[in-house]
Amino acid sequence: MELVATADIDTMAERDRRVLALEDMDTVMRLFQPKILRFVTFSIRDRDAAQSITQDCFLKAYANRRQFRGDCSVKSWLIRIAFNLILTHERGRKVRFWKKVAALSVLPEEMSNHLRSGESSPEAQIIAKQKIAIVHKALEEISTRQRSVFLMRFIEDLDISEIADLTGMSASTVKTHLHRAVRAIRTRLGASS
Repeated sequence: MELVATADIDTMAERDRRVLALEDMDTVMRLFQPKILRFVTFSIRDRDAAQSITQDCFLKAYANRRQFRGDCSVKSWLIRIAFNLILTHERGRKVRFWKKVAALSVLPEEMSNHLRSGESSPEAQIIAKQKIAIVHKALEEISTRQRSVFLMRFIEDLDISEIADLTGMSASTVKTHLHRAVRAIRTRLGASS
């Protein structure tokens, strides 16, 4: 009789819990829809398209729930699906006129309303809105992969190895994209001071 280590049992139990969680898509959507929508919206800068992609993400997750192996968190799995849908969207977008529509997407004023700020003075709010606008503009100017890696790291709080797994890039490639994105944003912020 083969003995199974306690850590293996815990891992198997966690994997089973993750797989079973996908059976209750209402709960999965309630828990993860805001996070996925935020990630997609920041990635493509078009709220209408982001809502469609987010809906497609959950439809795809539901349709493929039996294929989920449970070797990552449900959130990571959903972000991977969303990332692939974003790449598909971006490829089609290059052919169409959607780049012009992107300017009409999430407004910097809307994003600054979600900032946590200990300061409530009008001056501090204006400065925060200006910084958000600068970061938003910088995100528009970097590549899709750099933007996605930046958002996964700093908005979704994923570590380098998770991002590498989700994007299919090596950890060093993820670090390179992240470094270039941060440098572009810092340059933009420094130029505004």
